[in-house]
Amino acid sequence: MKIILLSGGSGKRLWPVSNNARSKQFVRVLPSPAGDVESMVQRVVRQIREAGLGCDVTIATGAAQRGVIEAQLGKGVDIVTEPERRDTFPAIALSTSYLALEKGCGDDEVVVVMPCDPFTDEGYFSTIGRMAEAVEAGDGDLVLMGICPTYASSKFGYVVPQEGEAGKPVMRVAGFTEKPTEERAAELIKSGALWNGGVFAFRLGYMKAITARYVQAGSFAEVRSRYGELPKISFDYEVAEKARSIAVLPFSGVWRDLGTWNTLADELPGHCIGNAVVDNPECGSQVVNQLGLPLLCIGTSNLIVAASPDGILVADKEHCEQLKTFVDKLPQEPRYEEFGWGNRRVVDATDGTETSHMTVFQGKTAKFCEEGHNCVLTVLSGHGIINIAGSGTNELSAGDVVKVAKSAMYEITASTLLQLIEVRL
Repeated sequence: MKIILLSGGSGKRLWPVSNNARSKQFVRVLPSPAGDVESMVQRVVRQIREAGLGCDVTIATGAAQRGVIEAQLGKGVDIVTEPERRDTFPAIALSTSYLALEKGCGDDEVVVVMPCDPFTDEGYFSTIGRMAEAVEAGDGDLVLMGICPTYASSKFGYVVPQEGEAGKPVMRVAGFTEKPTEERAAELIKSGALWNGGVFAFRLGYMKAITARYVQAGSFAEVRSRYGELPKISFDYEVAEKARSIAVLPFSGVWRDLGTWNTLADELPGHCIGNAVVDNPECGSQVVNQLGLPLLCIGTSNLIVAASPDGILVADKEHCEQLKTFVDKLPQEPRYEEFGWGNRRVVDATDGTETSHMTVFQGKTAKFCEEGHNCVLTVLSGHGIINIAGSGTNELSAGDVVKVAKSAMYEITASTLLQLIEVRL
């Protein structure tokens, strides 16, 4: 079995600790078994490993998220980057093409596609294992996970079992209803309908045949180069609703979407994360501070206060679902990014000059191309080597200053943890 995690998002729903390069699934605020904090995607990958599913994980994402995935998950997963955003069907088609053409997986390989950020329990992953078994047993060309609904919601899609199937461990599917009214949702639940959890299982050959309707290629590189030929449509509409043989397995455990501050707040490990103080821990206010400056809250109640290099949020929890509307009006250039080699934080940007603090981890190499501006690097601490194309290699240590000309390509390799100030002019 192979698992594909879908990782998208614009980084607006948990602003300012999320941004275009660090969507909500990469925000490290959830308590981990090690006693520190982890992100949603780190939690899900850990749960997959702990479930003993014995499967490789591939993450389908945009190019802007590759760095943060490498930073948080290392080399433990494969990464497939989309050339452009085109919805879930093309993302899954590209990822399954990678498994077939790059990894050499056979047509009978069972593939499970799921979101990268559900907040759930171990039973969810046991259900994924049973979904794979259902595909192998021939219960359906496509097998879904249905979440047992806890209330009549108009926010979810519903999977409707065939008559007489409700309550069975594996149910044949009659159809789908997308985001009905609450009244209609209540009727669907009475008939045994389940929330569509966005988890799909199938044999690799099944998806290969569907992809071949649009793109026939002999290599993964060719499929990726022709990505724009795949229809911009969701997997639900292009595949699930057209499938002739489809089944669903119910899951009744913990399942939440921590997509807004008010839903995430219940899972935060305490009322303060970072350098912060709240005068009354019982006031219902919670603070996430990713700045070095201290943050003090006095006399507040039921607030979310979040501070990062991208901005500061002060909001009543009941109004957090409106956040995206207001964030759309703000500058979208991320001021903090994580990479496999380290991280970069913009500390000032005025009059065409940008000053950033960079950290390069020991043994890692960061590669850059200074396009359209000159660059001055000042080493704060640590040791390393800088190699500037056409200018040679120089050692780096605390106090060193290096100038890099426009459009020059260069790379920095850290012998120890390396801290630098970068000024782009």
